[in-house]
Amino acid sequence: MDRGVELIGGMEQRAIVLVAYDPEWPADFAREQRRIETALGAAAIRIDHIGSTAIPGLSAKPIIDINLTVRDPDDEAAYLPALESAGYLLRVRERGHRMVRTPELDVHVHVCAPDSDWQRRHLLFRDWLRHNDDDREAYGALKKTLAAQEWSDMNEYAAAKGPLIGEITIRAEQWARRSGWTVRAQDARS
Repeated sequence: MDRGVELIGGMEQRAIVLVAYDPEWPADFAREQRRIETALGAAAIRIDHIGSTAIPGLSAKPIIDINLTVRDPDDEAAYLPALESAGYLLRVRERGHRMVRTPELDVHVHVCAPDSDWQRRHLLFRDWLRHNDDDREAYGALKKTLAAQEWSDMNEYAAAKGPLIGEITIRAEQWARRSGWTVRAQDARS
């Protein structure tokens, strides 16, 4: 990967398997949320359910994506040992963002800073797809088409979604301006 991204363990080829939305995913998120809260205490500023498993009605890889906001993701000593002690493994290191995951590969925790672009983009995309049926359906259809292909690395699959994500994000930003959407404190831990 480029952009100063370090993939701990290198590239991975994994089958992309989508399943229908599972109403148990919010409970799975809540379990991981408690695990993170227990490990980090007040160092966990926000814990948000993001990604496709956070969007009712959307098919997804059965991987719970979590956005964890800490004061400074680049200060790994402030949170990473606690997450590792709780069973998470470091997978991605880049400036302003880390990703840890479970050994079972069923939970990805993205670590970001408060008010970061990473935080805002993922929460806005989630909220827009929860709000807009057409974009949710288009995104789901693209994911199904792409999942039917073979990928040498999961990051290639993610990159192939990029153009549609860009188009959807433009509409989401317009909605945010019209509706006054912001990253609000009451959205935390949801």
